[in-house]
Amino acid sequence: MPGGVYSALSGMQARLEDLDRLASDLANVGTSGYKTERGATFVAERQSFKTALAAAVDVTAGGTRLDLTPGSIATTGRDLDAAIEGAGFFVMSTPAGERYTRDGAFVRRGDGTMTSSDGTPIMGTAGPIKVGTGTIAIGEDGTVKAGDVIAGKLKIMQFASEDDLERESGTRFRAKAGVTPTVASVKVTGGSLEKANVTVVDRMVALTEVQRSFEALQRGISMIFNDIDGRAITELGRR
Repeated sequence: MPGGVYSALSGMQARLEDLDRLASDLANVGTSGYKTERGATFVAERQSFKTALAAAVDVTAGGTRLDLTPGSIATTGRDLDAAIEGAGFFVMSTPAGERYTRDGAFVRRGDGTMTSSDGTPIMGTAGPIKVGTGTIAIGEDGTVKAGDVIAGKLKIMQFASEDDLERESGTRFRAKAGVTPTVASVKVTGGSLEKANVTVVDRMVALTEVQRSFEALQRGISMIFNDIDGRAITELGRR
């Protein structure tokens, strides 16, 4: 098989991985606190190509990196909603340890515990927050009140770099092995939510670019097989 075909096929594979990420982004455009990932590619030379076909190289995915760019903050008026202005994450208590999220669409469980939308307890500085049955108010410093009673203060942590985190699922992240977050000094806006840091328009533009690139690589393979190889067979057949 011509070396150029390997290059084109590897490029198409990389575009398919881009499509998977774009599909995830489009599915989560309306998810509060969602963070996209940015992908990269790099050249992967094959030793046999370097000696026999110097111009033939593969393109391979270079991994992904979280994009923690803040999303815009939208007012909801719901007393259990909260958004972080600045670098930081709400802390969730799970059987596997602490997890982190920017999704502040909290819920009050039947026993009064404040949880994430999937029922995971939200941590305060002194443990899981229980808000009882009163009207909830969340202050700028993260203090949670139920009526006139302070129920706790939201535990908000930050990381030195997006490389210190990895996505566990959706808007939930975990710290990488050996990484310890620090207490964040941020402003919390009650009655609001942070939107996803992607938009439909942005992702559709990226989708169009990936699609055109994929089609161009397909045409390249077709040209190699149908035109160049076909012409070579025709010309050689005349000799």
